[in-house]
Amino acid sequence: MKISALPFTVTDWSTVAPTRHPGETGEATWRTLMIGDMRVRMVEYAAGYLADHWCDRGHVLYVVEGELETELKDGRSFTLRPGMSYQVSDFGDAPHRSRTATGAKLFIVD
Repeated sequence: MKISALPFTVTDWSTVAPTRHPGETGEATWRTLMIGDMRVRMVEYAAGYLADHWCDRGHVLYVVEGELETELKDGRSFTLRPGMSYQVSDFGDAPHRSRTATGAKLFIVD
């Protein structure tokens, strides 16, 4: 990832307006900051959330709270807990999607 020129920026996530995104089941709440082409998000998945699509976008994803199950379309699955992350490129290894039984809070840069 190349981060384009930008001023030093401090973000108080509590002041960023949330947007709601329904999943196949459950709901995600995003707080999104766009800086040029870079999207920075604090995302909360409600308990029982399952993404409604397979994603091919690259991300750096860090689990702040809860537990996240990341499924790859090729059948692999990874469980991430607080302090863990994954990194994937645009159209990388395999399309992926998220689910959580208990809920999760994530910090994502893409």
